[in-house]
Amino acid sequence: MKYKGLLLLFVSSLAFGQAAPEPTNSLTLKYDKPAEKWTEALPVGNGRLGAMVFGKVNEELIQLNEATLWSGGPVAKNVNPKAYEFLAPAREALKEGDYVKASEIVKNMQGYFTESYLPLGDLQLSQSLTGTTSDYSRDLNIRDGLTTTRFKANGVNYKREVFASAPGQAIVVRLSADKANQISFTANTKSPLKYSSSTTTETLVLNGRAPSHVDPSYFGAKREPIVYDEKDSCRGMRFELAVKPIVKDGKLAIADNKISVSNASEVILLISAATSFNGFDKCPFNQGADEHQLVKTYLEKNEGKTYAQLFDEHQKDFRQFFDRVSLQINADTEATKSNLTTDTRLEEYTVGKTDNDLEALYFQFGRYLLISSSRTPNAPANLQGIWNKEVRPPWSSNYTTNINIQMNYWPVETANLSELFSPLNDLIKNLAVNGTETAATFYHAPGWVVHHNSDIWATSNPVGELGKLDPMWANWYMGANWMSRHLWEHYQFTGDKEYLKQIYPLLKSAAEFSLAWLQKDKDGHLITMPSTSPENVYYYTDKAGQQQKGNITVAATMDIGIIGDLFGNVIEASEILNTDKAFRKTLIASKKKLLPYQIGSKGQLQEWYKDFEEVEPHHRHVSHLYAVHPAHEISPLATPALANAAKKTLELRGDDGTGWSLAWKVNMWARLLDGDHAYTLFKNLLRITREKDNPYAGHGGAYPNLFDAHPPFQIDGNFAGTAGVIEMLLQSQNNEIHLLPALPSAWKSGKVTGLVARGNFVVDINWQNNQITQATVLSRNGGKCVVRTNTPVIIKPLGLKSEKSSIGYTLSFNSRVGERYLVESE
Repeated sequence: MKYKGLLLLFVSSLAFGQAAPEPTNSLTLKYDKPAEKWTEALPVGNGRLGAMVFGKVNEELIQLNEATLWSGGPVAKNVNPKAYEFLAPAREALKEGDYVKASEIVKNMQGYFTESYLPLGDLQLSQSLTGTTSDYSRDLNIRDGLTTTRFKANGVNYKREVFASAPGQAIVVRLSADKANQISFTANTKSPLKYSSSTTTETLVLNGRAPSHVDPSYFGAKREPIVYDEKDSCRGMRFELAVKPIVKDGKLAIADNKISVSNASEVILLISAATSFNGFDKCPFNQGADEHQLVKTYLEKNEGKTYAQLFDEHQKDFRQFFDRVSLQINADTEATKSNLTTDTRLEEYTVGKTDNDLEALYFQFGRYLLISSSRTPNAPANLQGIWNKEVRPPWSSNYTTNINIQMNYWPVETANLSELFSPLNDLIKNLAVNGTETAATFYHAPGWVVHHNSDIWATSNPVGELGKLDPMWANWYMGANWMSRHLWEHYQFTGDKEYLKQIYPLLKSAAEFSLAWLQKDKDGHLITMPSTSPENVYYYTDKAGQQQKGNITVAATMDIGIIGDLFGNVIEASEILNTDKAFRKTLIASKKKLLPYQIGSKGQLQEWYKDFEEVEPHHRHVSHLYAVHPAHEISPLATPALANAAKKTLELRGDDGTGWSLAWKVNMWARLLDGDHAYTLFKNLLRITREKDNPYAGHGGAYPNLFDAHPPFQIDGNFAGTAGVIEMLLQSQNNEIHLLPALPSAWKSGKVTGLVARGNFVVDINWQNNQITQATVLSRNGGKCVVRTNTPVIIKPLGLKSEKSSIGYTLSFNSRVGERYLVESE
């Protein structure tokens, strides 16, 4: 299908419900000085176009991105024809316990690196001002997707407003003043990529071509890391950026590759851009879309519209997503600190001052970022969403599939943004195509496989430049299985059986690869071999009695958890669709034979096949707890002994870590029903972190603009933090709606509206004194509804009263489509 640009998602608000809007100040990031660092600038986005607004006075900088602008082109086939030859020797070395040898062999089973997500360019405004400036402020209203900069100079109050419109497919900048004929400035564009500038009578235009390849920033081979090849008729997409000024009063000139405005009363800049990306399997150069025509079309959409009209259509579009969910915490007892700047609030929070309103803002900021970065076909939110200024960004700003891309979409269903899953759905389908080829050529196996890195071209091979990367990252085989969980969850939340029919072949195909990949150990258990626990290393003693470090093993616990989860999901899907009975029997039998979870000598859930010691006990990955979250094979309700072992694992890992790691642990502690421990980790997510000369230095937390700090910036921590708040307030993974399952004791009172549970139930919850007072459950699909609470509840109209359970209280009833049920404390 030809790429058409943005996936426009206009949905009736009645279909999804609108929460009562929170006070505007509570949903605003505020600052009293311009951004000096990129992580102080404010992000806006329409799902395709992104901008980082610095809010400078005389020399404004707006850094721009376009979601489909990547280096490279479609992936080559059969990139390592000899890979399969090394599979049997690697397995033999593992059977002999020679893990170092196995690691060296496995290196021969690597392919090439992914490509990089790229910056589009910069818009620079040089504004002519006289006298000193005062009364400076800038803010980002996340309910409206609007950032505003205000200042005063020579008695004139100036204002700049920036938003990214999905209906208009443009970034809109308005410069205004409270006195006529006071706006004079020049504007120009540039790009860190190769480009040329030109002008028309109406627009400033920048055209360029992306590199045919960009090496990851961590790869230091002695070769040119950024490759431009004008002779390559396939790789290296074209792109265009255009700026169209609309001037009220004053004079306008567009010449010499710049826009010049003098003595205007108001100026609107319409910014749009497009690339020639035309699909993951199309050469972007000679099979590409017409980027010039796309930009022309986008700008034409906005012709003749006033600023008020442009903003109104943007605001309506944005709010129909944002307003579905609201959250208030201790609002009846704690005064808001929204009059303070956001960085001041972060600093005070970091030293222990309470700010529940900031916590709610952080939660909603994650939703804001997902709305702003996930609306483009085939291009889901990447490692930095859609915001990136580097040609060689950290980890290529790609799709890291051993947790990070998955984390980006943890809140998409529960936070009532289900339509925004569509771009990830596209990528998964593309990965299944390339992953089928990788499974066949690398492993002579059926089905599809994905390793730990991908990109817009749906790379599926183990990266590493044919043996140059450590297997603890590259040679991980469970990406397709984990991505399949997102397909299944989209069905669980929507109940769309037609969708389930469409994606069932992908689920089945992932299971077919896993069946082929599994081997039998000496006890008859099914195990994976080779196997890794992503990015972690262990100590072991070799046959000579020497201590060694190993990164390749057999049956890492994560593998067993992922495969068991996948098999269970495919079994259930086949039952719902009443299909594949024979295959279902095979999966049921194989699932029973999987190596059981093991509890180690410290009472922890073992990470590896044997009870090895970790080289890094506080490692950021907690991969062996996959069965706790995002899966649900281990839970306090169903498997209390294993749940206790999982708790011990988290205690041993500790409460620090990178930003995204902290966020994952929030979700895990919540699943283990320990709200206070989840809250401890959540508070660490809001420790202020400043961008340093070494971008990798410092602790996990939040930058001044609330971006998650790994460090450096990784957006997955923002999204997983939002998901973690929901897990504390609502869970539904056990075929029931668990209200306030892990409520922190510090959140004594509150109200949340619009959360979504599996089965397509929309849930509002009120609580006081750490106990539920009432909740409403809207059934969008009908069907059985089981509610679990920590205290007794009733549904008066149905005459239902909850009953004591092993954990809390439960009640159940058959719900009707469109009916809303009031659950009250007894």
